[in-house]
Amino acid sequence: MGDEISHSKFTETEFDVFKRRLAQETETLREWFANDVLAKEKQCTGFELESWLVDSQWHPAPINQVFLERLNSPLASPELAAFNIEVNSKPRALQGHIFTAMHNELNDTWRECRRVAHELEAELVMIGILPTVENEMLNLANMSSMKRYRALNREVFRQRRGKPLMLDILGKEHLKVSHRDVMLESAATSFQIHLQVAPQEAVRLFNASIIASAAMVALSANSPFLFGKNLWQETRIPLFEQAVAVGGYDGAAFGPIHRVSFGSSYARESLFECFIENQQHYPIMLPVDLTEAEQPLAHLRLHNGTIWRWNRPLIGFNEQGQPHLRIEHRVVSAGPTVIDAVATAAFFYGLVNALGTLDIAPEKHLAFEYARDNFYKAGHFGLGAQMRWLDGKRFSARDLILEELLPLAEQGLQAQEVSDTDIQEYLAIIRERVSSGQNGAQWQEAFVSKHGRDMTALLAAYVERQNHGEPVHHWIL
Repeated sequence: MGDEISHSKFTETEFDVFKRRLAQETETLREWFANDVLAKEKQCTGFELESWLVDSQWHPAPINQVFLERLNSPLASPELAAFNIEVNSKPRALQGHIFTAMHNELNDTWRECRRVAHELEAELVMIGILPTVENEMLNLANMSSMKRYRALNREVFRQRRGKPLMLDILGKEHLKVSHRDVMLESAATSFQIHLQVAPQEAVRLFNASIIASAAMVALSANSPFLFGKNLWQETRIPLFEQAVAVGGYDGAAFGPIHRVSFGSSYARESLFECFIENQQHYPIMLPVDLTEAEQPLAHLRLHNGTIWRWNRPLIGFNEQGQPHLRIEHRVVSAGPTVIDAVATAAFFYGLVNALGTLDIAPEKHLAFEYARDNFYKAGHFGLGAQMRWLDGKRFSARDLILEELLPLAEQGLQAQEVSDTDIQEYLAIIRERVSSGQNGAQWQEAFVSKHGRDMTALLAAYVERQNHGEPVHHWIL
């Protein structure tokens, strides 16, 4: 979904042609998996951080086009809404002082982005859901100008046969609104963590990412409010799932297979299973002719980009043009600070590697249904969620992370030869955040409880603390 397309209206012939090419490319990918073509390089890391542009009144500022032109950075790109941008990292091997380097890079990128925003009399915010965003602000006039987004909107509603989207979220309060475009999706911004993996370790690490998702949501929750309502600790989850509520083929258009989901199962033999599921169960949304694309599998990769599993496999290419496999972990909310984001990534990389190398695969002791239940409980209740762990053990999310998962994360990073100083520094932030019980969502709720439900005051206080740079567990009310 990251590349622009040539037009936004499609014919039946274009759908038929794309379908044939998707089938051909899926067969090519099958051969790549079977013939061991995918790269076996050392694990490589990266991330995408989505953020908000806001004006002097703390409202969304739809200026990403002029912002990106002035920033002029290959690491930044537009998002669905004209008030959202995305910044990316350079890929780095998971070793040595990886997190110090990641931290320094993101600090520098964020500082430059804020400088440009200030030139435009705007501010930049990393937060899961902007407290001041209102339903009527999420309209087509505020959509980014790229054709791919217009096409996505058109195809979602064509597949829904014109039926409006219904947002119905029951949390501490109840929110129910209808919407006639996909701009609801733009209200949810994330910190997406990437891990390039070798094919022989991909199944174990992908399944480990699924199992880790609940803890990752609990410790990073940062979106309790939407349209003034106090909902889930991580309201991004139901928001995003309902904002692109399109199902599978034909009679399943509103059925159980959704384009935004936790997935349908663990991987069994290879991550190729996800791409087969893509081809067989999800209608084509953007049937663009990509035969002239520089890299192979362009149609398969575009189709995969319109299916949003919370843990999604990706096919990419290295500098030599060799294909590689990545896991995109999409569950983490943007923010609260640069150091919080890097610490959260460190915990993820360590935990996934530890789980993925246990003598007995943890997916044999935790059914997929329990991993999924844990995920949605964490979305609802954050660190207070009650979770089922291996062999039926039950913990609060807080106790599970402190007693079981942090030691695993440390072991996983040590096995990858990450610097001990990096391990101790960044995992200490997770330990202190979880021990204190104060993630971004909890701080926002506590601020409102103390100062009243003034979303502008909440956001102003949040940004002040974000710009100061202290991790969220140090924030005062």
